[in-house]
Amino acid sequence: MSNPRKSFFATLGNVVDVFGSAAAVSNAVEAGRMPKAKHLKTLGIDPDAFRSIGKL
Repeated sequence: MSNPRKSFFATLGNVVDVFGSAAAVSNAVEAGRMPKAKHLKTLGIDPDAFRSIGKL
């Protein structure tokens, strides 16, 4: 049987990772910099697709 306490902390860790990555990406974009690929991947965004935004 799965340990509910362990599952809770794992889920909490994932939530913290997502919010941390969202903040990092937001800060980078506001500063005019390219966000780190690991933060984009955490948010489910393809880094190559992100780089091509605005380039037609």
